[in-house]
Amino acid sequence: MNDVTSQRDEWRVEVEIADEPGLSLAERLRAARLDDEAREALGGQVIVTRDGSHVFAYTRNESSARAAEAEIRKLVSEDGLEASISLTRWHPLEEDWKDVATPMPSTPGEESAERARHEAAERVEEEESGESDWEVAVHLETIGDMVELDRKLRDEGFAVSRRWKYLMVGAPTEPRATELADRIRALAPASAEVEVLVNPDDLPNPPFVAIGALASRLRDRL
Repeated sequence: MNDVTSQRDEWRVEVEIADEPGLSLAERLRAARLDDEAREALGGQVIVTRDGSHVFAYTRNESSARAAEAEIRKLVSEDGLEASISLTRWHPLEEDWKDVATPMPSTPGEESAERARHEAAERVEEEESGESDWEVAVHLETIGDMVELDRKLRDEGFAVSRRWKYLMVGAPTEPRATELADRIRALAPASAEVEVLVNPDDLPNPPFVAIGALASRLRDRL
């Protein structure tokens, strides 16, 4: 992923129009044409879309977004509509629209910290979902090495299980397991053996020969 500071700025005005059963036909018609009125009032620099009772206005910078928000509030008021209006901004790390009050990383250091928090939250979500189709197995020469690596991994937010001189860490996908294995190699002693294993229960029959061989080596050492 590119640095946050290099990401294109994206802003959005979100409008949720009240759609109560008691609205008159005139009120419903005014609500139905709000997006057309917004397009006409805001011009070509603002992209306006509609999804049912929701209207969205997209801009490339904060000043345009706040101007669009003010114009939309004016239109809503003139049409006598009830609507919830908010200003949001695209968060490239969380890949979601966030309230404008949500802090954004603005320096490389802040970006690294935000990325670490985001990845830790993803790991927690994956662990809570119980999805561990892949595992990273780490064989260590001594119990001391195992205890030390276990501590380091837990400090980084990983869920670790112990099997004698092995540490096992689950991962939901093969790419995530590969990334995790690289991270573990950087933390583990040089003598450690790190292997990526697939959960055999999730494989079609017959299982892959290479994975079967790795699993056999693991069982032999237990």
